[in-house]
Amino acid sequence: MTDDKRGIESLVNIDRLIHEPARLMIMTYLYVVDGADFLFLVRQTGLTLGNLSSHMGKLETAGYVDIEKKFIGKKPHTMLRLTEQGRAAFNEYRRSMERLLGELEMPDAAQADQIEV
Repeated sequence: MTDDKRGIESLVNIDRLIHEPARLMIMTYLYVVDGADFLFLVRQTGLTLGNLSSHMGKLETAGYVDIEKKFIGKKPHTMLRLTEQGRAAFNEYRRSMERLLGELEMPDAAQADQIEV
């Protein structure tokens, strides 16, 4: 088995909960801040309220995100933060993707001509 093939097969072990594009966006935004409110994430990700809520629920169930709901005056306010477990999972996901992508080699021109699609 070639090194490239081993790298690609490592995708089998990738955290699929994080790998889903909408959840990857959410985790990425939350990774770089202490916390974000729900409406901020709606605006940044372009997800609908229901879609973001659904993905947040999955991340919360996995223990990756802490959701704090309260009222400011009479308005509901939802704050979202990565948990320590979520931050560790995201770090591992990032390292796995860096290893995988770092192992891939671009074929030279002669090899590219021989590749059948």
